[in-house]
Amino acid sequence: MGNDKRVRQAFSLAIDREALSQIVFEGTQPAGNQPFPPSSPWYNAELPVPSRDVAAARALLDEAGLDRVEVELQVGNIPVQMQMAQVIQAMVTEAGFDLRLRATEYATLLSEQTAGNFQISRSDWSGRIDPDGNLHQFVTCDGGINDVHYCNSEVDALLNEARTFTDTAARKERYDAATRILQDDMPIIYLGHQSYIWAMDDAVTGFVPSPDGLIRLTGVRVAD
Repeated sequence: MGNDKRVRQAFSLAIDREALSQIVFEGTQPAGNQPFPPSSPWYNAELPVPSRDVAAARALLDEAGLDRVEVELQVGNIPVQMQMAQVIQAMVTEAGFDLRLRATEYATLLSEQTAGNFQISRSDWSGRIDPDGNLHQFVTCDGGINDVHYCNSEVDALLNEARTFTDTAARKERYDAATRILQDDMPIIYLGHQSYIWAMDDAVTGFVPSPDGLIRLTGVRVAD
């Protein structure tokens, strides 16, 4: 599956991202197809979240000379993630994928990803406020979390250039161009974006939510 982008494209087209959001996350997780959510100023609106298209997915597999594709998805052994994987399993079957699920403890899953011991692996990223932190390290040739070993010199050049600009428009131009390439090569298949929902006791004060979802306790107090 990893050697032919048409197979990756077919797998992506076989997934209904909006249905995943509704079934698994009760509509709280926006569907996505890029490292930035549709609400982000960094999102490339020229490449909207695709609708599910089983016929187009099947056509891509036919073009690649494949009838059915056997592939294993490594997924964290967490109920919500397993439910998501099971829904994906049912969806892609219709397009020609025989998807096996390998439930894995999450720390082990990340270790296996780093080692390259997977065919497909489903993981999360908490996100960063600056767009560089959501993309560069995952898809550049020497990226520190480039677990899929993707390497494209044009993408590297665009993302390295984006790092050098303080002008938002100039940076956006580079990210848009890189995203167009990544949407075709599809080293990573994006499915959606987490929404963080916080609840706390009335006695807790000073908590400020961060856009990346990470909990920071600086300034937090609990009344006696």
